[in-house]
Amino acid sequence: MTSGLWELVLQGVWVTIQLLFFSTLLATAVSFVAGIARTHRLWVVRFLAGVYTEVFRGTSALVMIFWVFFVLPPAFGWQLVPMWAGTLALGLTYGAYGSEIVRGSLAAVDPAQREGGIALSFTPWQRMKLIMLPQAVPEMIPPFSNLLIELLKGTALVSIMGMGDLAFSGNLVRLALQESAEIYTYILLIYFVIAFLLTRVMRGLEKKLKAGVGKAPKKKAAAVRVPEGSGVS
Repeated sequence: MTSGLWELVLQGVWVTIQLLFFSTLLATAVSFVAGIARTHRLWVVRFLAGVYTEVFRGTSALVMIFWVFFVLPPAFGWQLVPMWAGTLALGLTYGAYGSEIVRGSLAAVDPAQREGGIALSFTPWQRMKLIMLPQAVPEMIPPFSNLLIELLKGTALVSIMGMGDLAFSGNLVRLALQESAEIYTYILLIYFVIAFLLTRVMRGLEKKLKAGVGKAPKKKAAAVRVPEGSGVS
């Protein structure tokens, strides 16, 4: 390929990384809000969070992008740029899957831990912040890592909006060169490299979060006091 075509591909890589970053931020926030709401003591909160989870988990991300970009603008009289439309659709869709990860990890914490917080007169928020989340978050990392890779692959769906992501740029290069095998091999390798780097980052984060879980605090060596007049210097 010429330098101009490689520049087009690299621009697509940058757009994909930006979309992945913003979608991940939205999906993470939604995951924790909806996941914690699924464990709330009020049934109304649990019901609303459950409705969101079932609706977005049970619909296609591709169809959701169509709705956000093509259907909603005429209905409400506004138009989102492709980047924000893709971020909204992907963040809400994958956030629904993430909410189940959060809910399941919180449910897996030993009930005795929660009861201990109640015995200490902690408020529900204090129990969540100081007891539940510190134990649940390290267990969320492996499934969140898989979800992040799925989100990376899902970013290719935004090409239907004409957004210049990696998949869209690769298709333009294919049309220019009329070489499908070579171009799509490059695209596959680029997605693999990005996914591999994300996996390594998530594994490092998992090790860091689990480093202090379940370990007793180190005891300081007690100073030995020598009686006066013992002759020991």
